[in-house]
Amino acid sequence: MGSAKWIAGLLGWVAFGPIGALLGFFAGAMWDGAIDVARLLGEGASPDQTYRRSSSGAHAYTAEEQRNSFFVSLLVLSSAVIKADGKTHPREIDVVKDFIRRNFGDAAVDDALRVLERLNTQQVNIYEVGPQIARFMNYSQRLQLFHYLVQIAIADGQFDKSEKSVLEAIATTIGLSASDAASVIAMFYKDSNSAYSVLEIQPSATDDEVRQAYRRMAMKNHPDKVATLGPEVQKAAEEKFRQIQEAYETIKKERGLH
Repeated sequence: MGSAKWIAGLLGWVAFGPIGALLGFFAGAMWDGAIDVARLLGEGASPDQTYRRSSSGAHAYTAEEQRNSFFVSLLVLSSAVIKADGKTHPREIDVVKDFIRRNFGDAAVDDALRVLERLNTQQVNIYEVGPQIARFMNYSQRLQLFHYLVQIAIADGQFDKSEKSVLEAIATTIGLSASDAASVIAMFYKDSNSAYSVLEIQPSATDDEVRQAYRRMAMKNHPDKVATLGPEVQKAAEEKFRQIQEAYETIKKERGLH
């Protein structure tokens, strides 16, 4: 599955916004035939049709368009996360490669890595691209996107202040609440209160508040909410769901709850 496949149906979404500017180098690839323009636009579609469909407020994005949006958003924002500490670690790249391979196949890996390599030579302004992502992706999808980004940040075994700062800024620009961002970070960055942070409560919370927090987080992060992004993303959402359950079980054990 090459470049044209995973960017098809997405051209209109990115072409007139900041993400489109970042990916503009694909136009150059068209010159030497690396990407087929007709395939980029989708079967039977014209440039005008692509633009009208994606710019209309009434347009309902298909599952494939949502997956492509998620994919390109991950590439763009992962570039900002990878560069946050001033160096690129192979394990961080491996997380991205694994996501690409499992969701789009082996043939898409090289194309996507070329995108990421080019993005790494540019300055990704998260304050410009974030609002575009927030506009075209629902909250549950953005929450899962952020979960991936935190996985990338901790892949090298470290989680320094610069990475945490970039992640928090990304969370804000894509419209996540501070408590949701802190919850996802706490799933990977453990401390004595991380289980409470995952459930978005304080250690002083009552037992009833703990139970209510778990139910609220379970509903908000249910894997079915990202089903349109494909089975592999849904599987990752199941892992996030499991981390919430583990946090709840940890607190229950500490308190002797049943």
